[in-house]
Amino acid sequence: MRLDTKDVSCIKIIYNNIGMYLDKKNKEKLFKKHGKNAQDTGSAEGQIALFTERINHLTGHLKKNRKDYNTERSLVKLVGKRRALLDYLTKKDILRYRAIVKELGLRK
Repeated sequence: MRLDTKDVSCIKIIYNNIGMYLDKKNKEKLFKKHGKNAQDTGSAEGQIALFTERINHLTGHLKKNRKDYNTERSLVKLVGKRRALLDYLTKKDILRYRAIVKELGLRK
């Protein structure tokens, strides 16, 4: 069986779109909602919101693929990064911390 260039490009497009759950538009919307504006990608609130979005996506993936240990490890590292940012925000400004936790629904 021989693949044409048309078939290869189709396969490449499908393969490249697998990880596009967080494309540029979604990130801008996320930073606009939780940060000061769409270009404010460095604020603690924006980063925490981005990490939360990624954590939710990986959690859904792991519910379907229980034995994906690499993703599980990535999820644990991501939760640790978010926890460190939340700790930083607690020390820096407790009101901002409480606002972002309430907005994202991190505590029950």
